[in-house]
Amino acid sequence: MRTEFRKAILPDEIRSLMAFDRKIFPRSDLFDVTAWKTCESYWMVVDGVKVGCCAFEKHVDFREDISEEGVNRSRKGSLYISSTGILPKFQGQGFGALLKSWEISYARYYGFTRMVTNTRKQNLPIIRLNRRFGFRVVRTTPRYYSGPTDSTVVMELLLQDRRRSARAV
Repeated sequence: MRTEFRKAILPDEIRSLMAFDRKIFPRSDLFDVTAWKTCESYWMVVDGVKVGCCAFEKHVDFREDISEEGVNRSRKGSLYISSTGILPKFQGQGFGALLKSWEISYARYYGFTRMVTNTRKQNLPIIRLNRRFGFRVVRTTPRYYSGPTDSTVVMELLLQDRRRSARAV
């Protein structure tokens, strides 16, 4: 099985990203063109087939659920995972774990010291997966999502700063 992680080419692939999104998430959770343009997105391609996709915002903290402005503030060293998805027909086959592992490797490679993400409280598979990789729940905000109404669960993973740990040795 040949797996690659390929950066999405913007703006050329925005329509493909949006179509992929529609196959995975509820209508109310879909990203619009503007949202995709603010992210750095990657395809997970297995044997030539787009199986998964993820999107990041660099040096950003997820705060839109509690800030009065409803925006995510910048935070140096923090990588916000704004989207992670595996097509339904490929779910339950380990591809989510592979994508999550790649996301963490990406963050470490580029020197991020923290990762943050949020999901619907009812999305137990991604919550369990994030926990398996060391993410912890930071907070739960009621009624964040609509269609259907649900809370958001905000999770973070603190990554060891390699420069700091090398000095400590």
